[in-house]
Amino acid sequence: MAALGWLTPRRRSATARSVLAGEAAAEAARKTSAADDTSALLTKAPEEADATPPGEPAFPVAGDDRAAAFFDLDNTVMQGAAIFHFGRGLYKRKFFERRELTRFAWQQAWFRLAGVEDPEHMQDARDSALSIVKGHRVSELMSIGEEIYDEYMADRIWPGTRALAQAHLDAGQRVWLVTAAPVETATIIARRLGLTGALGTVAESVDGVYTGRLVGEPLHGPAKAEAVRALAAAESLDLERCAAYSDSHNDIPMLSLVGHPYAINPDTKLRKYARARDWRLRDYRTGRKAAKVGIPAAAGVGALAGGTVAAVALHRRRR
Repeated sequence: MAALGWLTPRRRSATARSVLAGEAAAEAARKTSAADDTSALLTKAPEEADATPPGEPAFPVAGDDRAAAFFDLDNTVMQGAAIFHFGRGLYKRKFFERRELTRFAWQQAWFRLAGVEDPEHMQDARDSALSIVKGHRVSELMSIGEEIYDEYMADRIWPGTRALAQAHLDAGQRVWLVTAAPVETATIIARRLGLTGALGTVAESVDGVYTGRLVGEPLHGPAKAEAVRALAAAESLDLERCAAYSDSHNDIPMLSLVGHPYAINPDTKLRKYARARDWRLRDYRTGRKAAKVGIPAAAGVGALAGGTVAAVALHRRRR
């Protein structure tokens, strides 16, 4: 089974743990849904980010309550990786030591550079994150997450992607984040952006305290698709009328579920895949950065790349 980590998402099927992770994410998303008047907090971004270019049929369709939009988070809605920004905030609050920050930054850089899901690295990263929160109260991490959003995330939202999300909200549709980041972190971001809610990785908790275990597996690749499928069934959505947005080829399973897939700031593999299937593409990076797609520092992951450089600098100083 370990060899499956090196297959592309198009060939990798959902496992029982993927299905469990997806169903858990859907259940958590429905419980924490922010479907209220907070959608008015999201202001429209510049005209260059309009959802429907001239000449194309009107989309999203106003008043279609069986349609919804699903947005990947990292490098699609926000520059960089949410879990890395969250880790920076926890480090600042002395949740873990400097050597762990260096290790954490390197793990994040590995995923971006390698472009594959090496099971050993995935397991190592997952264990690192879970060991940090084990024994802490969910409410404590939620409170800290609000502060971390203001410190590291608020200024990293792509205006163009915000406008796409706003177009769906203005059409009366629900908008969900779908991410491998912890569901608590994703929910905070969704709430701050005025979105409906978030599907994220669910960490087990007992009596409000994290146990250090996951429910299923990280919400990544096929697990994201399972989460969207489960939520659509629970919310009576028609996936053929829904839209999904992502920057990564890892999200091809999710993008392939809906009738309106979008490649946003796409990596090389997703760009090629999307063009072959005539999917819509949007790129909100500068021309120079877009030309270097696939290289972390130039692929809209400024914070992640910067964090990696900082980690290397820390390592050098320690020597």
